Amino acid sequence: MATLKINGETVTVDVEDDTPLLWVIREQVGLTGTKYGCGIAQCGTCTIHVDGSPVRSCVYPVGALSGEEEITTIEGLSEGASHPVQKAWAELDIPQCGYCQPGMIMAVAGMLNDNPNPTDEDIDAEITNICRCGTLARVRKGIKLAVEKS
Repeated sequence: MATLKINGETVTVDVEDDTPLLWVIREQVGLTGTKYGCGIAQCGTCTIHVDGSPVRSCVYPVGALSGEEEITTIEGLSEGASHPVQKAWAELDIPQCGYCQPGMIMAVAGMLNDNPNPTDEDIDAEITNICRCGTLARVRKGIKLAVEKS
């Protein structure tokens, strides 16, 4: 059994300690905004926040959590998609297929928590998520617009 705080709600789940947090979020809790991509923490599609920091949930075991951490998924990032990153994404129509975008948005929001005015070099170093549709140039524009909206 594990007790977790996800998007401000306390949930108890019956899973093994080595169960990836992604599967707990999707299968046990029923929040399907966080997506499965590669399963090896390379693509970033499964990015969520643990205590405000981006984490690739496909390899993050539930047993690594104490139950005191605040876990935030794309569903809990903001009310009504009001986060500056979500607003920028909508304004610039960044997603093409959109599958990777919840993880991309979470990675960008996490970066902006720590660095509210990133340079292009900061963005290149921090945002390592993969977009198979090739919207990365629009992502960079979206990051800059989100900075303006913050």
